[in-house]
Amino acid sequence: MPDRAAASGGVAIADFPGRVRTAVRGIVIADSTNVKVLREGGYPAVFYFPPEDVRLAEFLTPTKTRTTCPKKGEAHYWTFRMGAHAEPDIAWAYPAPIPACAAIAGHIAFYWDRMDCWFVGDRQVQAPPA
Repeated sequence: MPDRAAASGGVAIADFPGRVRTAVRGIVIADSTNVKVLREGGYPAVFYFPPEDVRLAEFLTPTKTRTTCPKKGEAHYWTFRMGAHAEPDIAWAYPAPIPACAAIAGHIAFYWDRMDCWFVGDRQVQAPPA
């Protein structure tokens, strides 16, 4: 069982065991063995990567988009850019989440269905973990 799991108001955050990678346009954009997994109600699980394991400076540009979740706080977004191609607001993070979600502060998540592929360990996966 993962340590440091936090649960509050239907949100649970835990360390995810193993390596997780994701790519867009054939480029691995995030690769980490320090991923958090967030589970919230009936929504699919979401992987949150530490920023040092995301290729932010190379491919992601901050946007002005902001959304607010009553269970997590205010999210900030990034757009993937490669040459003339852009994937608007493909990634987000909670720089200062509510205290119950402090474990994901600054960690970066990606829309599952907007990425080319996801790997857990060496196995390609088609859906977030249950």
